Amino acid sequence: MTNITLALGDITEQSVDAVVNAANSSLLGGGGVDGAIHRRGGSDILDECRDLRASRYGKGLPAGQAVATTAGRLPARWVIHTVGPVFSTTEDRSATLASCYRESLRVADELNALTVAFPAVSTGVYRWPLDDAARIALTTVRDADTAVTEARFVLFDQRAYDAFETALNALPPA
Repeated sequence: MTNITLALGDITEQSVDAVVNAANSSLLGGGGVDGAIHRRGGSDILDECRDLRASRYGKGLPAGQAVATTAGRLPARWVIHTVGPVFSTTEDRSATLASCYRESLRVADELNALTVAFPAVSTGVYRWPLDDAARIALTTVRDADTAVTEARFVLFDQRAYDAFETALNALPPA
């Protein structure tokens, strides 16, 4: 069973086996978590992302999928890039958001990563409501069949931390 923990802070400072990046489909960096990971991790991450774009992901990484690269200068061993869905009021994309977490854990298992730090995928520029994103993320990770021993949700501000804490405390028993 995966131990779920919450932390308030900077995901780029987490000493874990793998850090999950809330990437955009280009894999070439962007704003928010994605930009912070690329800046702090350095050019090795971008170089591997470019190689992925030149080979398997010529059209970009589809939403809900995940792929790993080196972590460069981050204190983690790997970065697992996942592309969250943009929130929509007219289309239920929650299965795609859940897939981000499941696929990230699948990649972590392939890497034999036991500790994984997650951001709140899709809650920034993709506008997913925090309370709903927290419920989906925590339920998906709790219910996943994975060898990961710790899933650490690293929340950038108090508002996000509070939303995840409330959702974690409201989870029904597994």
